Amino acid sequence: MKFMKLGSKPDVFQAEGKTIRYVSSDLATDVIINVGEVKFYLHKFPLLSKSNRLQKLVMKANEESDDEIHMVDFPGGPKAFEICAKFCYGMTVTLNAYNVVAARCAAEYLEMTEDIDRGNLIFKIEVFLNSSIFRSWKDSIIVLQTTKSLLPWSEDLKIIGRCIDSIASKTSVNPVNITWSYTYNRKLAEQDKIVEDGVKFPEKFESVPKDWWVEDICELEIDLYKRVMIAVKSKGRMDGSVIGEALKTYAVRWLPDSVDALVSDAHAWRNTSLVETIVCLLPSDRGVGCSCSFLLKLLKVAILVGADESSREDLVNRISMKLHEASVTDLLIPSRPPQITTYDVELVQCIVNRFLMHEKSNWDMDVVGKNEKGVDSFVLGHGFLLSVAKLIDGYLAEIARDRNLTLSSFIDLSHTIPQSARLIHDGLYKAIDIYLKEHPNLTKVERKKICGLMDVKKLSMDASMHAAQNERLPLRVVVQVLFFEQVRASANVRSINNNPRDASRSTTNTDEECEKTAAESCRTLKKQMSQMRIKEEEFRKNGKLAKKNSKNGRSGIQLLPSRSRRIFDKLWVVGKGHGDNKSSESSGSSQSPTSMAPGDTKSSGSSSRHRRHSIS
Repeated sequence: MKFMKLGSKPDVFQAEGKTIRYVSSDLATDVIINVGEVKFYLHKFPLLSKSNRLQKLVMKANEESDDEIHMVDFPGGPKAFEICAKFCYGMTVTLNAYNVVAARCAAEYLEMTEDIDRGNLIFKIEVFLNSSIFRSWKDSIIVLQTTKSLLPWSEDLKIIGRCIDSIASKTSVNPVNITWSYTYNRKLAEQDKIVEDGVKFPEKFESVPKDWWVEDICELEIDLYKRVMIAVKSKGRMDGSVIGEALKTYAVRWLPDSVDALVSDAHAWRNTSLVETIVCLLPSDRGVGCSCSFLLKLLKVAILVGADESSREDLVNRISMKLHEASVTDLLIPSRPPQITTYDVELVQCIVNRFLMHEKSNWDMDVVGKNEKGVDSFVLGHGFLLSVAKLIDGYLAEIARDRNLTLSSFIDLSHTIPQSARLIHDGLYKAIDIYLKEHPNLTKVERKKICGLMDVKKLSMDASMHAAQNERLPLRVVVQVLFFEQVRASANVRSINNNPRDASRSTTNTDEECEKTAAESCRTLKKQMSQMRIKEEEFRKNGKLAKKNSKNGRSGIQLLPSRSRRIFDKLWVVGKGHGDNKSSESSGSSQSPTSMAPGDTKSSGSSSRHRRHSIS
């Protein structure tokens, strides 16, 4: 820390209690000056020779026959006046970053200018400020902190402005030349590290990072911090990422951790002002700077403390542009009355809609290639959209546990994601399954409606197996899952046996076939199931046959529980009655879909017919 000593005479100021200060001298004091609650018993001559204002005050007091001079609004209070008085007496005074502003304001109040005496206090302090204080990084920050209690004097004397300019200029200097950061210097103090075996190895010197200054200015109060950051940004030489890191560090330093502290009446105004200030200081380039996670946390705080609408709107826009970087936890924004849900689903839906608006110019939802090359091209060109689709499916799974979440809210949020963005529906299926579990009172129509959100053809094998055994799903959905999985398995077997090179193409054609035959098959199945009753003995017999024939099967459907197996057995009968011909490929065993293989004899077809007649 820089300092300057003024005067050479010994300090002979004495004190009596807390309210009386006097000079120990052979000469009797002839003037009493009241500064605040402290009385100073001093001599006129040394004071009047340095202070133009004291000359006027003494003259006025003599005219009024008053022995005392009162200075109630003296800047810096008794301590600052004592520094000025000692300077007048020629006593030793030490100026440093902690008292120089108070001394400068007091000297200005007393009019200790060069017109009264050469080398007066104002001149000496200005030399100290310009030659030492403003050249020191640490001292500039300390001085700026002290100016808060000396307003408006420190503002009028441009001390605040000069401090801010000094700080902002130093942040823009090439980090290679940095030697004045006391935060970074503390890190450099550990030059060597001792390893476990006791041998010392010199630590490799690391270059100063671009954000070396971030922590140092976090001690400033929000209004001064805002002015410093505006000055730093105005220089135009600071990366947006560094600005974002600085704002994040400041928010962590000053925002309380608990919700109760955030909304407490004692600090409500400060927290609101802090959030609004940080938002207005965010980098102008919304594509860089702060992470989406930090922006979402800031939005949560802004909602809690009641920040103004413009600040929240700005945050929503920024978040929507970087939504692909967010996590499900980040999106769990607590709701506020009159909302009854745990989390603010409407706000998340608004963010997603704005994200889609930003992305709309980059993709076309209606044109998506169905071949393998087209899918790959879509993935490469719409990575952000795919990430957001996965994110929202995870978010749906979280909010599905809320008993107060309405079905319409769940469906509306799901519909915000284009169908083309969901290449796999496993995440959506998980969310639907959780919602069905937590909302057991849904009607059949509502269950059908929510299950209509997913495409069973886009479920993975694991998800399909789970869905086939899921008692919460409507019967029609289970039928569709079993049907499409069996058709795919059959198509794979046929394509491999006929032409292994065309396996992938055959699978795609099978999907198209499924679309054409699924509706008709399921309607027939539903009709037969409502008219026929299955006998217990026949199921046991068919179960044993399915287990026996599974040695040659590939789909593993025999592992399904009785409900799904019964449905599937019926579906297989219906499928063969409506979609198969009399060729060898369609004459496989009808006892179980897993036993179908090319080359089966007609006895298998006979068995199938016999089994169909055995159902009553």
